[in-house]
Amino acid sequence: MGKEVERKFLVTSTAWRELAEANIRILQFYLAAGPARTVRIRISDGGSAKLTLKFGSKARERDEFEYSIPLSEAVEMLDFAIGRVIEKTRHHVRHRGYLYEIDVFGGPLAGLVIAELETPEDVPDEMLPDWLGREVTGESKFYNASLALGGIPEIAA
Repeated sequence: MGKEVERKFLVTSTAWRELAEANIRILQFYLAAGPARTVRIRISDGGSAKLTLKFGSKARERDEFEYSIPLSEAVEMLDFAIGRVIEKTRHHVRHRGYLYEIDVFGGPLAGLVIAELETPEDVPDEMLPDWLGREVTGESKFYNASLALGGIPEIAA
């Protein structure tokens, strides 16, 4: 088991693009979701798949279990997805020694760009990059499960 400690931010400019080290096409969908728990499948670049279980209701810290699964089984499980299938491209960007994962959403969520920062410690605001906008940690409407199961946040409309 690992602890996921993350912060989420809206992204307000494209200045990060020239710093991107990697980009991964992701299809992500949920098989189950309830208060303080989710079960999801993520297919990366059409070549690998992972099953992830998350537990907890704290805004910044949850228990996470992740397992590689056969791609063929992940594709089969698409039939059991609840809500919408999330399409996004994840970009890895380093800033001041920290790795930011920037998700550029497609499909019905096109226009939404969210950066995630997973660290065990708090990063002071003055250490954050200028291209980050408002912090949305704790705003459930910006969590992937909410994006799959709920409405589209106004910022993405």
